[in-house]
Amino acid sequence: MQLLGPLTLWRDDTPVALPASRKLRALFAHLALATRPLGRGQLCALLWDGPADPRGELRWCLSRIRAAIDTPGPSRVRTDGDTVALDLDGCRVDALEVTQAASTGLESLPLERQQSLADLFRGEFLEGLVLDDSPQFEQWLGAQRRRLRACHATLLEQLATRLPAAEATVPLERWLELSPFDRRVHERLLQALALSGRLRDGEEHVATATALFEAEGLDAAPLREAWRAARAQTGHRQVTTTPAAQAPTASADNGAGAARRASIVVMPFADESAQPHARGGPADALAYDVTTRLAKLRSMFVVAQGSAFALHERRIGPEEAGRMLNVDYVLSGAIRVGGQRLRVTIELVETRTSRVVWSEILQHAFDEAFIVLDEIGNRIVASIASEIETLERNRAILRPPSSLDAWESHHRGLWHMYRFTREDNARAQHFFDAAVRLDPTFSRAYAGLSFTHFQNAFQAWGDRKREIERAYATAGQALMVDDRDPAAHWSMGRALWLRGSSEQGVAELERAVELSPNFALGHYSLAFVQSQSGDPDAAIAMADCSRRLSPFDPLLFAMLGSRAMALTRLGRFEEASTCAVQAAARPNAHQHIFAIAACTLALAGALDAAREHAATARCLLPGYGFADFLEAFRFDAEAAALFGEGARRVGLT
Repeated sequence: MQLLGPLTLWRDDTPVALPASRKLRALFAHLALATRPLGRGQLCALLWDGPADPRGELRWCLSRIRAAIDTPGPSRVRTDGDTVALDLDGCRVDALEVTQAASTGLESLPLERQQSLADLFRGEFLEGLVLDDSPQFEQWLGAQRRRLRACHATLLEQLATRLPAAEATVPLERWLELSPFDRRVHERLLQALALSGRLRDGEEHVATATALFEAEGLDAAPLREAWRAARAQTGHRQVTTTPAAQAPTASADNGAGAARRASIVVMPFADESAQPHARGGPADALAYDVTTRLAKLRSMFVVAQGSAFALHERRIGPEEAGRMLNVDYVLSGAIRVGGQRLRVTIELVETRTSRVVWSEILQHAFDEAFIVLDEIGNRIVASIASEIETLERNRAILRPPSSLDAWESHHRGLWHMYRFTREDNARAQHFFDAAVRLDPTFSRAYAGLSFTHFQNAFQAWGDRKREIERAYATAGQALMVDDRDPAAHWSMGRALWLRGSSEQGVAELERAVELSPNFALGHYSLAFVQSQSGDPDAAIAMADCSRRLSPFDPLLFAMLGSRAMALTRLGRFEEASTCAVQAAARPNAHQHIFAIAACTLALAGALDAAREHAATARCLLPGYGFADFLEAFRFDAEAAALFGEGARRVGLT
């Protein structure tokens, strides 16, 4: 089945005739790409908005599809009750083949496989098919075309990168047709032309591309700079074709300055409940809110909403917009309000690979619109920040240490930091030091450095007094670099708590949350401090908030441990022990977490389990006792007495 181009069928290399009905062809393609059986009512709403008998139309189309594709044996059109599906066992569908390959990462495929997939694109998805009276289908069709076009561009980019220069011009020219405003394809093509000695072609391309970019209000200076660099690299004498006053200068990616950061654009969300192209409703409000909140995190470069909306108004899809803006990630989504329920579908795509790295469907009662949008915005932003940090950490760990820039060194440091061992903490410190040497304005790297000193003091991995002062000093450097970065205030709050200045520490942590309500580590650290000597009920609420914002956080064990300590202070020993055991089950839990579990289990009367956890704490740190536990925390007298009683019951003295 060919869907990439005009819809065409073959059986044993012989063409199979299909009725000319456009709706039949639309139905056939939609069923072919469906990942599950579809309801008849859903299909009727998708394709037949007008006929008096849409189910009769559906039955007619299904019967004609059966006649075209069935052979003796079970029908490939499967109907079960009110659902319809296609059985594609033993069939080859080009669009499905591309989609399945993209789900695992097109960039990781062998060159031959990338070439064979690129060859499947014989035209636009369902080329020539238009259904003016079926807006839902047109919306689906547009989304599929954008997605597959992005996959095609990714494949062509990979081929252009991996093929010898002499063979790269063909995929480059096809890529250019797909993405005429993607700066990277122009730069690659200019390099290939310079390497081939085709200087006149290069000059003509620069002139044409400059006119194209400027007509769209885009900066063409990087193209001229790329051509100069390509000529210089190949040893050709540079001829300046622009007046000196207009000579372009090198511009940093994403406008973020010399220091690299992960970059993202939030495209306007589709409002599936509104009139077509209506603006200003909940969808726009949520996109604006997410953009603003991501910018407040200050850990990545966020494209301004005006650019995203301008591209959207020109009917440019999310993936193509990401390539035009030269960003690493694109967030898009849709909103539907039905009755009193709000349904938000979100998708985060890595631009260069067209790979969906995170998707989610969020549903909420839509009783108070602003409160609901605020809560959903929090969840989206926290999830995006966590996913991107994980992706960047994993990417950095695969790079040779000598090749890392400041951003990559920082994320390599995070990878080691979150392993919570003495050796990994020292490695993390090394990479954070490298990051601040490479970029002295990188506040997050100073905050990471502060965290490693905090760990040295908290875990007794070094001279406690010296490590406390280093945690405080590096947190101060983070604030000096960027006092609007929530991570800088977070690191200062923890350092002040270590120094015994709990009130000042809480004020800094509250400032971190005020700057970014989605900053999960800020909420967790407030829970950590309050669980020991502050308001235990507030600590529980904050621990729960941090887990909602970041349910797979590397510090999940600490969030659960803080909740357990707060529950213990309230005398809710059964709940506390359950929470503490969950914390101890996390792969990166340290000796203090096992001690919390031992004490709470003992207070709950589960002495055998308590002794097992106490023994594990001593395995992690030989000679560990209650004195080590008390030194690490800042309990008030009543809490210290409670945990002391639990420790006494299991001999953790």
